[in-house]
Formats: sequence, structure tokens, C-alpha cells
Amino acid sequence: MKPTPTYANKPTSDNPRDVEAWALAEASRRLIDAGRSPVNEETLRAALQLNQRLWTIFQAAMTEDDCGHPPEVRTNIAALSLLVDRETVARLIDLDVSKLETLISINRSVASGLTARPDAPAQGQPAPASQAARPPMAPQAMAPQVPAPDSQPPRQSLRISI
Repeated sequence: MKPTPTYANKPTSDNPRDVEAWALAEASRRLIDAGRSPVNEETLRAALQLNQRLWTIFQAAMTEDDCGHPPEVRTNIAALSLLVDRETVARLIDLDVSKLETLISINRSVASGLTARPDAPAQGQPAPASQAARPPMAPQAMAPQVPAPDSQPPRQSLRISI
């Protein structure tokens, strides 16, 4: 059995979007660290394999029957995960650290999108009246629920363990 990896930091939220963004940022950080020491091939392989496992989790989640994302989102995430698979395999073959930027960029972009709050006001803008009147959310004892598209019940969050 492989030892549990140690992390420089851990997610500060139980929100699934935040955890997924953290996982992508952590994978990016490891790819960047591996790229700084190109002579250590084992570190690079480990970072690439971690990134591939993470994207495999995303890919598998899109194929589940209870996935609450609309078909076009599922298709886009699946296509992006296939691109990451191809790029990762290519890097595992050639171990060229100068070509890691594509994977790092994808991870950072998706993480940035996950942390964006579409209903949050822009900096310097007041909160909409409907948002200002809402009471703060109480922490949940169960796994957090992810809002599903219109007319579908909420679904349980995807738990990532890498």
C-alpha cells in the first residue's frame, strides 16, 4: 500500500467546489515544484500521476447517472479530461518539464472557475437586495449538497481523496 501523501496545506472549506479547486491547485503546485528540479524524475512522475488520478475522478463523476450537471457541461468536462489524459501520458513518456505549462494552466483555470462565486457582487458593488436579506448558512453535519440544475433535487457532493 502506498503511503498517504503529505500536503503543504489543506482545504479550508467543506464546500465541494472549494475542495475541487484546492485539489487542482495542489496538483498544479506539485507540477511546478517538479518542473523546478528536472533531474528528479520520480518527483515529476508522482506529480503527473497525481494530476491524472484527479482528472480521472472528474471524468468518472461525469459518467455517473446521478451527475447533476447538464449534458453540455458533462461533455465539456469529459473532453477536457481526455485532453489532460493525452497531455499527461505524453509528459510521462518524455519527462519534458518545459512542456508542463499546458497541464498547469488547465488546472489553474478550472480551479479559478470553481472558486468564482457567480452570485457574489463585484468588488466595490453592494450585494443585491435578495442576497443581503439572506441569513448566513448554518454548517451542515452531513456532506454538503451541491445545487442541481433547475427542476432537479440537490445531489450529494463529490468527495475527492487523493
